Amino acid sequence: MAGVWRPPLEVVWCGRMGYGVAWAWQRRLAALRADGQLEGDVLLLMEHDPVYTMGRGGRPEHLGAGEEALRATGAEYFAVDRGGSVTYHGPGQLVGYPIVRLAPLGLDAIAYLRQLEVALIDTCALCGVEAASDPPYTGVWHPQGKLAAIGVRLSRAGVTYHGFALNGTVDCAAFSAIVPCGIPGRGATSLALCGANRPVDPQSLWALAAPLVANALGLRATVRDPADLPPPPAEAPAVTQGGGVPPRV
Repeated sequence: MAGVWRPPLEVVWCGRMGYGVAWAWQRRLAALRADGQLEGDVLLLMEHDPVYTMGRGGRPEHLGAGEEALRATGAEYFAVDRGGSVTYHGPGQLVGYPIVRLAPLGLDAIAYLRQLEVALIDTCALCGVEAASDPPYTGVWHPQGKLAAIGVRLSRAGVTYHGFALNGTVDCAAFSAIVPCGIPGRGATSLALCGANRPVDPQSLWALAAPLVANALGLRATVRDPADLPPPPAEAPAVTQGGGVPPRV
C-alpha cells in the first residue's frame, strides 16, 4: 500500500547563532512565507549563547533580581513578541524555530502547541527519558522539572515563528536566576540530568528531533543547507534588546 504524500519541512541546522540575529531571521522568513516568496515550511535548529528572553505574558517579578542583574551574569536579555514569560537559552540546549503556515496543515494555534509537545516527548523517549505534558502548562515535563519550553507567535497571515527549547546538556543553574516560564516552584532539568542513554548535546539531538517535529505536523523532514534560505539580516534591529518589541509581521 502506497504511503501518504506529505509536504516537505525544510530542516536547517544552523549551529551556534546569536539570539538577536536568529529572531530577526525568523521574522524575515515568516514574512516571506506569508507573502509566498518562501514556498515551503522551514524548521531552523540551533544553539544560542547565554540569553534570557521575556515573552508578552511575563511580569517583572519573573525576572528575579531584574534585567540588569541578568545581564551582569554575562547573558544577553531580550523582550520578545512570543507568548509566555521568561526563559533561558544557552549552550547545551537545542532550540527550534518552525516557520510554518498552519492553515494547510489543518491546525490552529492550540493544536500546533500540542503537536510540538508530542514531538518533543517522543524525542525524549528516544533518549531513554520518560517525559509528559502537564496541562494547563505548555511544555514537556519530567518529575525533576521542565525539559522543554514552548513559546510561539502566529503572524496575521497564520505563519508561526519562535518555537521550542529542549534541554540537552545545558547548565540548569542558569534558570535559578528567574522564575522559568513564570511558574513559581517549577524548575528546569535536562535530558543529561534525567539519565539519557545517548549523547544529548544539540549537535546530536537535532537529527533526532527534526523528523519527529515534521511528522507531528503532518510534514516530511528534508535537510537543507542554511545557504539555501534567504540569509538573516546583517544585524538584529536595535529594538530587540530591552523593553520594546517590533510590530507584528
